[in-house]
Amino acid sequence: MNQEIFEVVNDRDEVIGLAPRNEVHKLGMKHRATHVLIFNARGQVFLQKRSATKDCHPGVWDSSAAGHLNPGESYDACAVREVEEELGLRLSAPPQALFKINACIATGQEFVWVYRAVAEGPFTLHPEEVSDGGWFTPAEVERWLSDDPEDFAPSVGVIWARLRPLLTGGNQ
Repeated sequence: MNQEIFEVVNDRDEVIGLAPRNEVHKLGMKHRATHVLIFNARGQVFLQKRSATKDCHPGVWDSSAAGHLNPGESYDACAVREVEEELGLRLSAPPQALFKINACIATGQEFVWVYRAVAEGPFTLHPEEVSDGGWFTPAEVERWLSDDPEDFAPSVGVIWARLRPLLTGGNQ
């Protein structure tokens, strides 16, 4: 299997080189990713459980869809691609960009753009990426993150803290 190649970026999210995935993660190099949160008409968010075979954070809960940018790919294009790859949902346009998180330990040194989309499912989960998924109210996610943060990929807590003020009355 060919090793994925990531763009390595500096503190300003500017590309400074390329490196193999395993080297980027092992050495803590800054790189880029997207996370997409999909909400339904009832205000619930779809979360995925990462496959047990994932090299980072296997078997924990994560955003609806998430992934690294390919070299030369924009954040918007990555968001669209990841939703289709992981959930089988083809978006006709990039989802709504909500906010950007700077690279930090909790994100695995990823600069992350977080997006919001609206869909009802059902989704076709990619078995190598996702083992399970479900719809949760924001209050359920809030309690779960508070009670059992180890059930989630570390970036979810950072994302949820930034998302919380944007959630008003459960209407997404």
